Amino acid sequence: MTIVEKTRPVTGGVDTHAEMHVAAVVDHLGGVLGIEAFETTESGYQRMLRWMRAHGDIRMVGVEGTGSYGAGLARHLSRAGIELVEVDRPNRQSRYRVGKSDPLDAVGAARAALSGVATGRPKSRDGNVEAIRVLMVVRRSATSERIVTLNQLRHVCFTAEPAVRRRFEGLSIAELTRTAAALKPRIGDDQVRHATLITIRTLARRVVYLRAEVAEITGLLKPLVERTAPGLLAVYGVGYEVAARLLVAAGDNPERLRSERAFAHMCGVAPLPASTGKTTRHRLNRGGNRQANNALYRIVITRMSSDERTRTYVTRRRAEGKSTGEIVRVLKRYVAREVFHHLQPATS
Repeated sequence: MTIVEKTRPVTGGVDTHAEMHVAAVVDHLGGVLGIEAFETTESGYQRMLRWMRAHGDIRMVGVEGTGSYGAGLARHLSRAGIELVEVDRPNRQSRYRVGKSDPLDAVGAARAALSGVATGRPKSRDGNVEAIRVLMVVRRSATSERIVTLNQLRHVCFTAEPAVRRRFEGLSIAELTRTAAALKPRIGDDQVRHATLITIRTLARRVVYLRAEVAEITGLLKPLVERTAPGLLAVYGVGYEVAARLLVAAGDNPERLRSERAFAHMCGVAPLPASTGKTTRHRLNRGGNRQANNALYRIVITRMSSDERTRTYVTRRRAEGKSTGEIVRVLKRYVAREVFHHLQPATS
């Protein structure tokens, strides 16, 4: 009897948090066998796995937040050979009916994996794409901060007193930054003038620093992208940043995306059915990975401005009465189909 109990198939579920993960184990019918909390440390992950295995043979584990709080746990379970399933948070209607608690969410994750409601495989986060992802985090924040700082610099120059303002009129962004960064304000009787010049110099030097930071990170990104998916860079309209965004969306294990349709749906460029009664129609998909969606948009905009085939297509569709937005949505779907086959060297 004991041997039968230990070899029965069980399914795990985990509700992840910053300091504690709540795990649940259910049997093949969804009955709860146990609920326990574990620390988010390597030893805590080991204890969780031993605890789950004590209930039977683990069929799979459904984990919420494998890209955030559950990233460490997902890596640990993958190394242990456990099949993982990405579980979305319960929708509001379900939470309204059954309530909300960490144990309930853990049980819900296990049952979602068991029933097949949750089928997505999480990203492995163990190769070049993970390195690209973390570099893109700092590059994106540095780029955003540089734009904000540059706008502040231009605004301070524009609203300064006439004598200061004239010094920076008509300068390009590069000339403005270089000139302002080289200022050597002297303390005088006019405190406002001195404070303004100090502010202008400080902002300019911040812009210079952030520009150098972006250049350094870009230099690290380029060889990673080239090694990971050289064929992707050969696609018309795809540069290093766009390629990096698409690779990050697919992950280090793009084979988890079963087809180009699944990839298009993940990017939010696959129309969703919205038919009812005698009306057959589709609606715009506003979900999906927004970074990947933006990357596809940038490819389309580039092609619409410089690719002859795309421009011919746009002209024909406009003659049919299609709006620019409708044309862009169709082209994004086409581009998603094209780039899907270049996401890894093996499928180039």
